[in-house]
Amino acid sequence: MTAASWTEDRVGALKKLWLEGQSASQIAKTLGGGVTRNAVIGKVHRLGLSGRAAPSQPARTTFPRAATRPRPAAPAAPVQAPSAPRRIEAAAPRPVMVAQPVAPTPAPELPGTATVLTLGAHMCKWPIGDPSSREFSFCGRRASEGVYCGEHARVAYQPQIRKGASKDGASELARSLRRYI
Repeated sequence: MTAASWTEDRVGALKKLWLEGQSASQIAKTLGGGVTRNAVIGKVHRLGLSGRAAPSQPARTTFPRAATRPRPAAPAAPVQAPSAPRRIEAAAPRPVMVAQPVAPTPAPELPGTATVLTLGAHMCKWPIGDPSSREFSFCGRRASEGVYCGEHARVAYQPQIRKGASKDGASELARSLRRYI
């Protein structure tokens, strides 16, 4: 749409329809002659038209509500007499077991049986040797725990050791008080 096709008649019709609250699409259809919705929006913007009677909204069909059935009342909870206070017996404290790190004995690193090309889905993928050498291979045994065999899984997955588990309470207290001194 070129600027020359906005005649005074079309601009007047545009202003009138816009102030009536019609949408840009509706105005474009009314004006016809190749006027698009975007052309209408651009012209409205350039003219500085802002106020509208009411924004155009499609008419909504309202359906009468169906008669609602009364809902049965929820049964009341049975009233119980308050019970006697409970006795809280002092339970003997359970001994805290600290897991001692167990140094796993690594399996002897014998040349593996699997290469990158022969490695299957349920084979141990523990690398053996230097990846840049020709002798590099993978374990290749049956993987029982994830991607490694039982022996290599014990080496790969070790329990986390808590820091400060071996410190006594006095040294921990002294360390925390140093922050405030």
